[in-house]
Amino acid sequence: MEKVSFIKINPADSVVVCLRDYKQGEEISINGKIITVLQDTPVGHKILLQDTKAGENIIKYGYPIGHAQKDLKAGEWINENNLKTNLSGKLAYEYNPVNEILPIENQNLTFNGYVRANGEVGIRNEVWIVPTVGCVNGIAEKLATKLAEETKLAGIDAVHAWHHNYGCSQLSEDHENTRKVLRDIVLHPNAGAVLILSLGCENNQPDHFEKLLGDYDKSRIKFLVVQKVQGDEVEEGMKILHSLYDIASKDVRTECPLSKLRIGLKCGGSDGLSGITANPLVGEFSDFIVAQGGTSILTEVPEMFGAETILMNRCQNEDLFNQTVKLVNDFKEYFLSHGEPVGENPSPGNKAGGISTLEDKALGCTQKCGRAPVSGVLGYGDRLKTTGLNLLSAPGNDLVASTALAAAGCQIVLFTTGRGTPFGTFIPTMKISTNSALFNNKPNWIDFNAGELVEGTDMKSLLDKFIKKIISVANGEKTCNEKNGYREISIFKNGVTL
Repeated sequence: MEKVSFIKINPADSVVVCLRDYKQGEEISINGKIITVLQDTPVGHKILLQDTKAGENIIKYGYPIGHAQKDLKAGEWINENNLKTNLSGKLAYEYNPVNEILPIENQNLTFNGYVRANGEVGIRNEVWIVPTVGCVNGIAEKLATKLAEETKLAGIDAVHAWHHNYGCSQLSEDHENTRKVLRDIVLHPNAGAVLILSLGCENNQPDHFEKLLGDYDKSRIKFLVVQKVQGDEVEEGMKILHSLYDIASKDVRTECPLSKLRIGLKCGGSDGLSGITANPLVGEFSDFIVAQGGTSILTEVPEMFGAETILMNRCQNEDLFNQTVKLVNDFKEYFLSHGEPVGENPSPGNKAGGISTLEDKALGCTQKCGRAPVSGVLGYGDRLKTTGLNLLSAPGNDLVASTALAAAGCQIVLFTTGRGTPFGTFIPTMKISTNSALFNNKPNWIDFNAGELVEGTDMKSLLDKFIKKIISVANGEKTCNEKNGYREISIFKNGVTL
C-alpha cells in the first residue's frame, strides 16, 4: 500500500498539507481531480487545490487562515509570501455556546504522588530555594549546590534555586506579577520544602511577601534575610536547608486518583504537522484528563488570535465567555499599545516548518485543548481554582508561558514541537515531537513521538501509549529536560525598569 503523502484536514479546506517533500511537476489526485504541483514544496507546507483570486480566503482546518495576496492557481505552494493574515485590532464578539458531550469514561486510573497538607499532590519531592530578588541569585545557587553535595539527594528528587532578574526596580503590575509568580512557586506541591531567600532592602520585602503566601506550612517554608545575618549567610542558610531536608526526605509517594493531575498545554517551534499530529494527540489527552476529573490549562493568548471564537463558544456560561473576550482583547490592546500588529506572530522557524499566518498557527495551536468545555479563566499569576479545561493569560514565549502554567499549579507541561527545543521550566516539561525525524534526531530532547500518526498508527492506540507515558512521568520517570538539568523560570515583564 502506498504511503499517504498529503492530508486534507477538513472537507472544506482549499489546501492540502504535504507529508513529504513534493517536486515541481508531481501530481496530486484528490476527489477525482488531478492537481499538478507548480513549485517544489517542503514537507509540512500547503498546496492549493483550486484557483483563488486576490483577496479571497484560503481555508485550512475548515476556517480561513488568511487571504491570497495575488491571483493564485491550483497547485501553488502557499506560504507567507502569497498569504496574508485577516487579523487586525480588537473585535466585538457574540456568545454562541457549543456544548459537545464527550463520550469518555472515567477509567479510575491512579498515579503515585506526594500528598501535601493542603490536599494538593506533587509528582516530585524537591527542595527549592526561591530568591525574592535577583541580587541573591548567586547565594541561592551556592546553597543549592552545597545541599545537593552534602545530602547526595537521598530521599528527595532534586535541589533547585530558581533564578530571576526581578523583585526590585519594578513598578505596579510588573512588580505584582513577579510577587505572584514567586508566591506560586513557593506554594507548588512539587516542592517538599522551600527556603525563601531575601536580601532585605528590595521592593519585594519579605514580610509583605509572607502575607501574600496566606496560611502556609511554616514547617516546610522558611525565610532567610541575608542582610540581617551576622557573618556567613551561606552557613546560616545551610542550617535552615538541612532542617527542611530532614522533613522533605521522609515524604513518600502514595496512590492518588488521576483527578489530582493538573496538566499544562504548550507548543513551541511548531511546524506544519503540529496541528495534525502532536497538538491533536495532546487535545485527546486533555479531554481524557478532564473526563477523569482532572485539569488542563491552555495559554499563549496571542496564539489564540484567529481561533478565539472556537474557545469562546465552548465557555460553560456567559460570564466565562466575557472573561475570555477580555483575555483576548486585553492582549490585543497590549500589542497595539506598543505599536505592534496583532497578526505578526509566526517565527522564522514556524514559517520554515509550514505555518504562514497567525490564524494558521492558532487553529493548530488550540487543538491542544481538545473539545471539552471551558470551565475557568485565569489571569497571569493566578492559581487554579477550578478543575476541567482552563484558559490562562500569558504570552506565547516558551519560557514565560511554561513558567506561567507551572505557577498556576500544573505538575507537568506537555510541550509539542516540530522544530525541537531543549529547555524546561521548574516542573517536568515533556516534549512531544510532531514528526519522527525530530524524534530520531534529538532523542536527548524529545520524550514522545506523535509523528507516528501519519505513519499508520491510529489515534486511539497512540493515545493509550501516551496516557501510560504521562502516568510514568507522574510516578517519577524523568523527562529529558530533567535528565539534562535544563530547568529555569521566566517572568512576564511589560513596564518600566527603574
